[in-house]
Amino acid sequence: MSSTARRAGLAIAAAALAFAGAGYGMTRPAAADAIPQLTAPQLVADMGAGWNLGNQLEASANGTPSETAWGNPVVTQALINRVKAAGFKTIRIPVSYLGAVGAGPGYTVSAAWLNRIETVVRYAYDQGLYVVINMHGDGYKSVAGSWLICDAADQTTIKDKYQKVWQQVAGRFAAYNEHLILESMNEEFDGQYGNPTQPCYSNINAYNQIFVDTVRRTGGTNAARWLLVPGWNTNIDYTVGNYGFALPTDRYRSSTIPSSEQRLMISVHYYDPWDFSGQEDGVITQWGPNATNRAKTSTWGQQDYLDGQLKKTHDTFVARGYPVFVGEYGAIDKTSADPANNTYRTDFARTLVATAKKYGAATAYWDNGYNGQYGFGLFDRSSATVTQPGIVNAIVSAAGGSTPTSPPATPTTPPASPTTPPPTGTGACRVSSTVSAWSNGLTASITITNTGTAAVNGWTLTFALPAGQTIVSGWNATFTPAGGTVSATDAGYNGALAPGGSTSIGYQAGHTGNAGAPTGFKLNGATCS
Repeated sequence: MSSTARRAGLAIAAAALAFAGAGYGMTRPAAADAIPQLTAPQLVADMGAGWNLGNQLEASANGTPSETAWGNPVVTQALINRVKAAGFKTIRIPVSYLGAVGAGPGYTVSAAWLNRIETVVRYAYDQGLYVVINMHGDGYKSVAGSWLICDAADQTTIKDKYQKVWQQVAGRFAAYNEHLILESMNEEFDGQYGNPTQPCYSNINAYNQIFVDTVRRTGGTNAARWLLVPGWNTNIDYTVGNYGFALPTDRYRSSTIPSSEQRLMISVHYYDPWDFSGQEDGVITQWGPNATNRAKTSTWGQQDYLDGQLKKTHDTFVARGYPVFVGEYGAIDKTSADPANNTYRTDFARTLVATAKKYGAATAYWDNGYNGQYGFGLFDRSSATVTQPGIVNAIVSAAGGSTPTSPPATPTTPPASPTTPPPTGTGACRVSSTVSAWSNGLTASITITNTGTAAVNGWTLTFALPAGQTIVSGWNATFTPAGGTVSATDAGYNGALAPGGSTSIGYQAGHTGNAGAPTGFKLNGATCS
């Protein structure tokens, strides 16, 4: 979504909070993470309902990525757990790089920023979800520090920088299985909404080709994973029509991919009609065959138009083996002008997802984290709760999934049985942790792996917090006390760790200047490496 529309209704603090991430000991996925390669129809079916973590890792302040700059709280494991519990199987994580990229010729991406990106990816990836990450805000002329500009003069420098940034990002994720999908860029165009211009479209095609070649050459799963590429501004007509879009060649892909199959996906977005889905005037509040007031319903962009647009993507790409990903769609909240608006937002979302499924496309709803007038939000990111259960259920059901009839307001933990046996299994263990910090707070993620030969049935992980840190909230475990030497006890559902098995827990803490990582890990009394 464009930088202006993306921030629709989102209150931005006058002084944006700068984000400073610090990573400690990030563990890479093991070879055991490998999953079978999926064909295009299998992939789309497996991706199920999708959701965007919008206005977070693509948010920025003064040309620097800043996770909280656009009004959202720091991303937590609890939020991602709630999204999964609601029935979503895919999370798209838009990412900006901007000032986190150093000077040429190396164009080194900040290690702290890469660590934070990986931490958030792991929140979803470790839960078995599909994750899509891209280069999101670097191509907007309206964003300070943007540089991936298709009609800029010095394309040689831009392409060199683009190649080197993707080389680093792809290298970081080379060992991740095919639940990770990389997307070359977002809504790239010259800023005007008329017909595409040349050579700007030629440069977009060149960026896509550089992206595919670079990712494939980093090896590992990158040689075979699905890659996602857009056309002009992810506009359906300008991608399927005769306006200049060129599919990248995939000459460096793994020889294990059957010659009859593709590993490229096409990215499009859908916000038609805009006067219903995104225009902030409260005039057009109804959509679809159930609309009751013609004055509140757009004169175009209804169900037949939506069907026709997605059929075009099928006939142009899906029929040739290239699945389509509607990476953004949605409609803002206009209930302040029309109390029935959520009914039509629900109809719009359900119809889009069902129609996309019919035509072989996956989808991801655009959520900017803002709930209220003109917001796209489906979840409260501070409390990790569902705010629009009707829309969520419609999306998940239309995608073929199932949702609880009444989604719980907060993440729940199965109560411990009074007859639960004491923890057993104290063999070898390994712990890795990452910390992402800001001025007076931090988020820590901890992965526990049973490296022994016997199962662990129930666990308590002890560790020491640096002086001045106090835990204020946690997830996937019970943390006591809040400071000093802390004991994190399993949440019941994650208490069993088979040999080689792992689980992730985490917490948010305040600090008085020391944002260091926890130390001295012991699992059921055994010291962990």
